[in-house]
Amino acid sequence: QVQLVESGGGLVQPGGSLRLSCAASGSIFNRMGWYRQAPGKERELVASITRGGITNYADSVKGRFTISRDNAKNTVYLQMNSLKPEDTAVYYCNADSWVAGIIFPYWGKGTLVTVSS
Repeated sequence: QVQLVESGGGLVQPGGSLRLSCAASGSIFNRMGWYRQAPGKERELVASITRGGITNYADSVKGRFTISRDNAKNTVYLQMNSLKPEDTAVYYCNADSWVAGIIFPYWGKGTLVTVSS
């Protein structure tokens, strides 16, 4: 059974930093990433990383956020620096497992990040 367990959310002041972690189990995941959903908005991609280390970032976080992963631990991280109030959202871990050419997406339950003074 696939499980994604997120940690690291919380309250931080503008300009501060947080590090999110997502430990995945139950499969081998080709692409892992983080999405976020702010109140009243659609879920959006924040960053993703392939098993080979190819990364992709939303324009709004480039230069401030860094995604990384430890394949041996099946864990993905999101280092968030220079946080802004508009980064406030529930952050969801995503992991895609590819089986026979079919992508199976899995989601964590989400962790709340609040950027406020």
